Amino acid sequence: MSENQPFNHTAFLATVSTKPGVYRMIDQHDKVIYVGKAKNLKKRLSSYFRKTGLSTRILNLVNNIHKIEVINTRTESEALLLENDLIKNLNPRYNILFRDDKSYPYICLTKHDFPRLKIYRGKTSHRKGSFFGPFPSAGSIRYTINHIQRIFQLRNCEDSAMRNRSRACLQYQIKRCSGPCVGHTDQQSYQKQIAQTRLFLEGKSNVLIDQQVKVMEHCSDQLDFEQAAAIRDRIDMLRRVTEKQFVTGFQTDIDILACEVLQDMCCIQLFMIRNGTSMGNKPFISRVKLAANPEELLQTFIMQHYSRHPAPKEIILSHEPPDLELLSVTLSHVNEAKVKISQTVRGKRKRALENATNNARQALESHLLSASHLNKRFQSLIEELQLEQAPDRIECFDISHTMGEQTKASCVVFGNEGAIKSEYRCYNIKDITGGDDYAAMKQVLERRYSKRQHDATLLPDLILIDGGKGQLHSALDVFENLDLFNVKPNMRAFGVAKGVERKAGYEEIIDEAYAVVSIKLGSPALLLIQQIRDEAHRFAITGHRKARAKQRKTSRLEQIPGIGSKKRQLLLNTFGGLQGVQAAGVEELMQIKGINRETAQTIYDSFHA
Repeated sequence: MSENQPFNHTAFLATVSTKPGVYRMIDQHDKVIYVGKAKNLKKRLSSYFRKTGLSTRILNLVNNIHKIEVINTRTESEALLLENDLIKNLNPRYNILFRDDKSYPYICLTKHDFPRLKIYRGKTSHRKGSFFGPFPSAGSIRYTINHIQRIFQLRNCEDSAMRNRSRACLQYQIKRCSGPCVGHTDQQSYQKQIAQTRLFLEGKSNVLIDQQVKVMEHCSDQLDFEQAAAIRDRIDMLRRVTEKQFVTGFQTDIDILACEVLQDMCCIQLFMIRNGTSMGNKPFISRVKLAANPEELLQTFIMQHYSRHPAPKEIILSHEPPDLELLSVTLSHVNEAKVKISQTVRGKRKRALENATNNARQALESHLLSASHLNKRFQSLIEELQLEQAPDRIECFDISHTMGEQTKASCVVFGNEGAIKSEYRCYNIKDITGGDDYAAMKQVLERRYSKRQHDATLLPDLILIDGGKGQLHSALDVFENLDLFNVKPNMRAFGVAKGVERKAGYEEIIDEAYAVVSIKLGSPALLLIQQIRDEAHRFAITGHRKARAKQRKTSRLEQIPGIGSKKRQLLLNTFGGLQGVQAAGVEELMQIKGINRETAQTIYDSFHA
């Protein structure tokens, strides 16, 4: 075929079989631009050349096809594996490639008389020592090792440094090491620390805490109050670390994958759980190419990721891939062990999946608001809101309360490089009728700008008010009374209402004339406004919850029905005090003897409702 001659798909399709296999689409420069697999090659390839129903991305791909090469396979599973290998090796333009070249790190406890902690990457078989993991990122493993050193005081120095040391190092001075190098601890005591560390890393923190509570009570009975206080502090540290790392109820190895797509970007959030312990999470962010739906993106990610890393016994997905059963069979074959893949889950699995989905959405939104994307969004903001120039400073206000109780107002500040968190402010709203959002908005704006009204450099270029025409009207009254528009003529103010759909992305932007500004769905400007408004909302809620918790803090356990003196004492001992109980989740509270889910939920709600 000559270089300028269009691809004759009719003649080509006449030669294609109906067997499973892999196809490679090649452009006029003899470069592979797309690799795909099919259960029925003829049917799948014919779908690219139908006259209607093709997306813009597929039409663009088809227009670049110069020839197609196919490879028949015996089974669809073989086609799936071959497709994955070809994508990794060829990196075609229209295939998405989730890059993760590094092997996952492990925590290694070396095999010595005084074992040390270290980070290890690579295969753990035929290596001396005990390995815990894998962890999805170096950050999560450093976090864990840091807390292990604080709680159990194990050494992390090299063997050569330990052999040649004549006095204890700084780690001993700051109580991050027990000093085995200079004889400050003996081997028997150090092995006790190692045994406790193993329990922690194996996800048996509840067993460890129970042991420490008994030791603390024994020391207290023996009037050794100094040692009892030290153990109490250790229990408190264990509780605070465990609440971030322990996932109550999981007894197996599980990976949770959630996918979110926004504009032309996607994020797959991976949460790894091993032996009931959360090893952390890792987001994989990439630009969407041909496959634009979460189902296909998850299928692509699963094959690429688990061809490099061992698959766990169970994988939970936010969306069901088109070939769910095929994926499960293929992964089971590759790992030589059954791998269960599920999308419909309940109970604790559903809650864990919802958490992963929220994290995927937040990671993607944060990425889209990063410095590399902000310029584009600010330029879009000029066009959509008809501004004279890109605003150097944006301030957004929101109100938060619960039935008029502890009303708080937030002000968040954004500049050309993103959020300026050092200039965030939270205001206490007083002397208004409870639940009067208009009066609350008026009060915070008067307090904010009455001290700035004579200096244009202290005023923002753009003010966003979370709310509809009522809140915007209150704001404009304040601005007129303070004469702000004369001080800074190019300053603009807009209301951000939830809109008819009351869904993210469908907000109504209201200008100073109370007219709705028409902004295209998915516009970079709308995304920027939405993110700033959400940040103001988050900051207001955080301030409100802190104020409400402070007000209700005293004698909370005594006010909860069904919690007598024995259960109250058991809660305080297990969680190291009232703050530990307040920080505990429902699943953690249920681990206490005599506390069922209903009682645990009542305790949790008393602190967080």
